[in-house]
Amino acid sequence: MSAPSETVRIAIAGASSLRGKELKLLIEESDFPAGEIRLLDEELAAGILTEAGGEPAVIEKVDQDSFERVRFAFFAGSPAFSMRHVAEARREGATVIDLSGGTPEGSDAMLWIPALDSILPSLKAGPVRGEPRSFFVAPSAPADASISLSAALAPLGLERLVLTFFQPASERGRAAIDELESQVVKLLTFEPIPQVVYDAQVGFNMLSRYGEQSQEKLAAARAGIVGEVKAYLTGRSLMPAIALVQAPVFHSHAFTAYAEFKMVVALESITASMETAGLKVAAADDPPPTNVTVAGESRPVLGRPERDTEIETGVWLWGAADNLRVPAANALAIAEKLLAS
Repeated sequence: MSAPSETVRIAIAGASSLRGKELKLLIEESDFPAGEIRLLDEELAAGILTEAGGEPAVIEKVDQDSFERVRFAFFAGSPAFSMRHVAEARREGATVIDLSGGTPEGSDAMLWIPALDSILPSLKAGPVRGEPRSFFVAPSAPADASISLSAALAPLGLERLVLTFFQPASERGRAAIDELESQVVKLLTFEPIPQVVYDAQVGFNMLSRYGEQSQEKLAAARAGIVGEVKAYLTGRSLMPAIALVQAPVFHSHAFTAYAEFKMVVALESITASMETAGLKVAAADDPPPTNVTVAGESRPVLGRPERDTEIETGVWLWGAADNLRVPAANALAIAEKLLAS
């Protein structure tokens, strides 16, 4: 995209969150014409000194003037925070781009992955003549990977797609990262472990559900991913089956995918289709992606497809996606598309 000559004012609501920090960093690294970046957050985070565009900046709490003359309001904090303040931003005329997972059910928000526009154009994503759009959603990294794989493989005669995602601690914020780190240390020294966030042992462990006292539920996180994928794909591509497991890792979703086709498909065709969908595929002589190697990648990354040894039309895929960078990059791509339109 060629950058517009005019700069725009933006707001990052949830600026102290991991996603908010990633988005701010990405905007500063890009050519996006942000003339001013307002950093907003919960009252507890207000007053934190940080920087924006190389200049000192203070995170502010949301008030009646926070979204005044803001062109894009990115919501990157907690879902509850987003649900409280999205309406305020829209009333002030800001275009809202949500990457918090806090989009209210039944809202007019439109999910959009611009990287897929050439093969799966969203019927509701882009601006429509005579009908301005002002509320967009950048899907989570697992939803993005699921949607992109289905869109990429459907033209090849896809009959079944099953994905299992391994969720990192950072998906639940700084407190979850600290708890996993503390659990690992204390388990090695045979001390009692903290279980405030998960109400369960995550260190050196895999979980299909959290403890009863956990404020968030893994099943709810899975339902959120499934909801995003269903909203994007219904009537346009095959709906995959999706499972979610909590893993003892700090960053990035690793995932495994099984695809079954109506007939045998050349592995080279699968690779080419995934690349057309904007997915990055490792070179034949490169190692498969890992949680570590995908850090900073704007799109999900996959290894080379491998045939199932017993099912002739079955293919296995291994991938990973930076859970902070992927939605942040997608949110920025939405804003760039809107500016260019």
